[in-house]
Amino acid sequence: MFQTLLLLAVPTLVLRLLGALGVARFATWRVCAAHGLAFMLLMTGAAHFAPAPVTAIPNHDDLTAMVPSFVPFPSFTVYATGVLEYLGALGLVLTRFRRPAGFALALMFVLLLPANIHAAVDNIPFHGEPATPLWFRLPEQLVYIAVALFAASGATAGVASKTRATVSTT
Repeated sequence: MFQTLLLLAVPTLVLRLLGALGVARFATWRVCAAHGLAFMLLMTGAAHFAPAPVTAIPNHDDLTAMVPSFVPFPSFTVYATGVLEYLGALGLVLTRFRRPAGFALALMFVLLLPANIHAAVDNIPFHGEPATPLWFRLPEQLVYIAVALFAASGATAGVASKTRATVSTT
């Protein structure tokens, strides 16, 4: 139940430790959170494309079962969201695209709430395990939304500061 949160938290903490040890890129929690979320999205995105025989991670069929009946083309939707997760991860690590990527990911996480609610309420098993309860799924999704917004909110400030510094020194 906590695996996906760990895919976010552990890389974020490790990267922040690297920042504390002098790696300039990871000097702020915001950047580390953006990279941690990117790592999580790379790992979870793999499940969108994993065939049914794969048992090491959730697979495409697990995710397709979560899609509510009102969403057309559930299999395609799972593939599309996997692509969006990969693009979002790329955007988070590229400073120039961090702001739009963070906001787009926050929106995607909001749009995924019905699938999470459906899976919990209808007890849809995930990766052969019982459904994750709603009391956990909703706060978990809110964490991802918050981290995406946190990553996005500081992106322009860093770019603007660098721009001002460049302008003032020329």
